[in-house]
Amino acid sequence: MRLRALSDVLPHDLSDRPGGHPGLTAESKFGIGQPVHRREDPMLVRGEGRYTDDVSVEGQVYAAFARSPYAHGVITGVDLDAARDMPGVLAVYGPDDLAGYGSFPNVTNFKNRDGSPMLKPDRRPLATDRVRYVGDPVAFVVAETNVQAREAAEAVAIEIDPLPAAVTARDAVAEGAPQLYDHIPGNVVLDFHFGDSDKVAQAMGKAAHITRLDLASHRLVINPLEPRTALGQWEPEGGKYTLTAGTQGVFGMRGMLAGVLGIPKEQLRVVTGQVGGSFGMKIAPFPEYVGVLHAARELGRPVKWTDQRSESFVADYHGRGIEVSAALALDAEGRFLALKIDGLADLGAFLTPVAPLFATINIPKNAIGTYRTAAISADIKCLLTNAVPVGAYRGAGRPEGNYVMERLIDLAAQETGRDPVALRRLNHIRPDEIPYATPAETTYDSGEFTAILDRAVAAADWDGFESRRAESRAGGKLRGRGIGQYLEVTAPPQNEMGGIRFESDGTVTIVTGTLDYGQGHWSTFAQVLATHLGVPFEKITLLQGDSDQLIAGGGTGGSKSVMASGAAIVEASQKVIGIGRVVAAELLEAGVADIEFRNGRFEIAGTDRGIGIMDLAAQLRAGVELPDGVPRSLDVKHVHELSPSAYPNGCHVAEVEIDPETGTIEVVRYTMVNDFGTVVNPMLVEGQLHGGVVQGIGQALLERTSYDESGQLVSGSFMDYALPRAGDAPDFVFESRPVPATTNPLGAKGCGEAGCAGALPSVMNAVVDALREVGIDRFDMPATPDRVWRAIRDARAAAAPQ
Repeated sequence: MRLRALSDVLPHDLSDRPGGHPGLTAESKFGIGQPVHRREDPMLVRGEGRYTDDVSVEGQVYAAFARSPYAHGVITGVDLDAARDMPGVLAVYGPDDLAGYGSFPNVTNFKNRDGSPMLKPDRRPLATDRVRYVGDPVAFVVAETNVQAREAAEAVAIEIDPLPAAVTARDAVAEGAPQLYDHIPGNVVLDFHFGDSDKVAQAMGKAAHITRLDLASHRLVINPLEPRTALGQWEPEGGKYTLTAGTQGVFGMRGMLAGVLGIPKEQLRVVTGQVGGSFGMKIAPFPEYVGVLHAARELGRPVKWTDQRSESFVADYHGRGIEVSAALALDAEGRFLALKIDGLADLGAFLTPVAPLFATINIPKNAIGTYRTAAISADIKCLLTNAVPVGAYRGAGRPEGNYVMERLIDLAAQETGRDPVALRRLNHIRPDEIPYATPAETTYDSGEFTAILDRAVAAADWDGFESRRAESRAGGKLRGRGIGQYLEVTAPPQNEMGGIRFESDGTVTIVTGTLDYGQGHWSTFAQVLATHLGVPFEKITLLQGDSDQLIAGGGTGGSKSVMASGAAIVEASQKVIGIGRVVAAELLEAGVADIEFRNGRFEIAGTDRGIGIMDLAAQLRAGVELPDGVPRSLDVKHVHELSPSAYPNGCHVAEVEIDPETGTIEVVRYTMVNDFGTVVNPMLVEGQLHGGVVQGIGQALLERTSYDESGQLVSGSFMDYALPRAGDAPDFVFESRPVPATTNPLGAKGCGEAGCAGALPSVMNAVVDALREVGIDRFDMPATPDRVWRAIRDARAAAAPQ
């Protein structure tokens, strides 16, 4: 892996920025901008990580769930007797046993186009009157062993009168469609509208050209490497539950789950160790978590449940699931006048915590991208279906928004005879127009979009493409190239803890409420602290996964962690410095105003007298005598309250080869140039982009969730659901061209979801470019071999002489 110089990722001296550290230099081995290795990796590769399923406690027993085999039906009976008589069974619970708990939360409050509030279904831990998707939990068993619990769960007899199922969004909105809930007419939870429809209509009316395109971001199974596991415990003395589970933030999980349990938050502790991936899914509380906590209290023993991979296909939440009809209006010179998006969103049988954020507002806010577009409107019906509930998945609507715009631009260039690069340049927001207020109610604070595009096409050898296409043609292959120039609106960082503790063993602990599930927070946050406090990098530890230790925590999601926790750490560091100046002034017998802090030392200005921050902390721990009113510790607990969203952006260029005889597609070249503002750790950022791009390639070319007409999941295992493998990933060319954000102390913009946003349009634009050689100019995801082969066959048949 090529590692860039510090100047490539940190273009400005941080001492010139608010919150910057004057001691930062290019030689700072562990400071901001350096490619520091992940602290946790040696432990993980030795097998010493502690994932939830690695946690076992004395007296632990096991839970297994009985689930609906039907997509829709009325429950007429649940017979638990046979399961109770099975060996090792301690308890069996049905819908009535958990009826006293509350509904699972949805934290959004969208309004319909008429101003009325969105409608929300009531979801309880176990299905009561009806089942609404295959996998809907109806009962669960607790036994001495995992095998005994699973065998007993299979003995639970669930009697269901099947009902017709609405499996897709189009099924759900059709006239006479099955109704999932009596209080939600037409299965529509939200008739979403955003933007200025009149202004868009006027622009469309005077347009010289309108490009129209139907697109889908199809439903995906999220498939993190680590299946979900939950361990529930009950402490009768303190009247407190403890849940150990993989999450994206223990503070938020505690709040949501306590609401379902109907208890004060203080009576629930949530603990998370290592997490083997999540991509948005593990942010939510699930029925299994309520089940293990209930049983733990009832039985007085710890209760553990671990998902099986086949079970996870229906027990976890799915991602994506939206289809749109989009239109882009251009004037005679090719300038964008308006963007119109109409869509249907498949939300599954229930609302996940942030649904339908990812299927509504995130799409138009991100579709504007890097372009001057005077008007936008989005009208999206959000529908309940008899399928697994849909939640946030890497990007959560941001990739979809960028996908719509970038696909439209390439088609518009084709239809109007323009060069796709030149058309993008013509419509770019210029640096001298920033700050730029968009019609999507966002304001860009930074960015050099044309420079990003120019560098990307140069690095991709855009001008040399025709010779490569000729080589592919000579080998019997079709070759295409595509651009995906994206801009993402990150989630706004808010209410994030930045605690700093100087421990008795000489280490320094960062306490923060984001949560690492593969990003590499330990090293990244340590680099921020080392830069701003001069604390030795190797002495820094990270605490994120214990809700009892936090006073706030927004969790990880929306590409905001380095901005949220980073800002909290910077602000907490400033508080530590303020405390340290007071203490150092006493120890050095000087005035507080005379104490300066630089490179980890408190010094009397104009002298060489001073004390290092670690020595100062050690003296405080040793009980050095100080006057009344002088702090006895450097420890701080701080909450960063709010920062605006940031706008990471970039340009990805993909080249693909298609074998027309088999329909197989290979991504043969991939170049990306990104602006993530100040890059704290370029090596970890590049790794995040590799992962995001491969997930985008998976969605574009391989992955497809298939249901039959009755709502049975046909692609219910890895035998039928294709994930990308190492051989599907090309060699990547990765470059950074950062323009620091002005809206947070680090100048960072977030990078965790950008790979998907760039990959979907660049790969699919390349696929369509290749297919144009055989007369196909419209083709959508997933570009699986069978679909591509059939499209080529049909195009050739249509072109053949009759």
